[in-house]
Amino acid sequence: MGLGKDSSVFKFRNMLIIYGVIIAVVAVVLLTGVFDRAEAKLLSVLWLLIGFAALAVLVIMLMAILKILDTIDESSSQIDKLSGEITKTRELLTQVNQGTRLTETAKAIAFRDAERQTFQDVVFDKLQQKDFETAYEIIDEIVHRTGYKKLAEQLKNQADKYRDATDAERMSQVIAHIDKLLKEHQWAKASTHIERLIQAYPDSEKAKELRQKLTDKKAERKKVLLNAWDDAVKRQATDRSLEILRELDQYLTPNEGLALQEGARDIFRSKLHNLGVQFSLAVSGKQWPRALETGREIIRDFPNSRMAEEIREKIHIIEQNARQQQPKT
Repeated sequence: MGLGKDSSVFKFRNMLIIYGVIIAVVAVVLLTGVFDRAEAKLLSVLWLLIGFAALAVLVIMLMAILKILDTIDESSSQIDKLSGEITKTRELLTQVNQGTRLTETAKAIAFRDAERQTFQDVVFDKLQQKDFETAYEIIDEIVHRTGYKKLAEQLKNQADKYRDATDAERMSQVIAHIDKLLKEHQWAKASTHIERLIQAYPDSEKAKELRQKLTDKKAERKKVLLNAWDDAVKRQATDRSLEILRELDQYLTPNEGLALQEGARDIFRSKLHNLGVQFSLAVSGKQWPRALETGREIIRDFPNSRMAEEIREKIHIIEQNARQQQPKT
C-alpha cells in the first residue's frame, strides 16, 4: 500500500518536475532568441513576465501536490503498519491453534479478541504520541470491518477525550492505561508507555515513579509464581507446575534457574512420561484424533526428546488416519 519510488505517484512527481524544467527552458529560448527587433522589445518583456508568472504558478501547484502526496504516503505507511500488526496476530493465533481442539466458533472468538486488543493498542500508541490524524485514520479503517462498528465508536470517543484533554488529564489517562497493563502483567508494553510518558513530561516525578512501580509489580508477580510453583510441586500437579514454570522463566536469574533446574527436570520427565502413556493408549485403541493431539503436544513441548523424534517421523500417517476418522458433514 505504500508509495515507493517505483510507484505511479513517484513517476507523476518526476513528470511534473521535468515539465517545469522544459517550460522554463523553452521560455528562455523564445524570449531571448525570437524577439530581437527593436519594435518587439515591449512584446518581449511582456512575454517574459507571462513566462515567469506561469512558471511560478506551476511551482506553487507542484509544491501543493507534493505535500498532498506526502500526506497520502504517510497515511498509507500507517495503514501498512496496522496491517502488519494484524498479520502478526493472525500468525500467533495460528501457532496457538495447532494441536488444540478448539471449535471453529472458539477460534473465531479468540482471533477477534486478539485483533480487538491490537487495534486498541495501536490507536492508544498514536494518541500518546499525539499523532491524532493517524489515530483517526485507523479508526475510520476499523469502522468498515464487519463486527467492529462498536469498537470503532469506543475508540473514537477515547480519541476525542484524549485530544480535548489538558496535559494533566492526558497524563492521568496514560497512567490508567499503564496500570491496566501492569495488572495484566504486560511488562514490555507498560515499560514502553512509561518511557514515552517520561519523555513527554521530563520534569514529572509522578511519571518517573512509574519505573519503580513497574519493578515492584514484576517482583510481586515473581514471588507469587515461586510460591505457586512450590505448592504445585508438593502436590505433584504436573500440568500446573509446567504452566507456572513457563511464565516464571522470564523472571529468573541464571542462578535461580539453576536452583529450580532439578525440580523442573523431574516435572518435565513426569509430564513426558504421562503424555507417552496417553499417546500409546490412543494408538493402541486406534483413537487417531486423540493420538494426533497428544503427539503434537509432545513435539511442541518436548521437541528434543527421543519420543518427539519418533512421533515426528510418523506424524503424517497419524494425520491421515485422523482425517479418515473425522465425521463427514
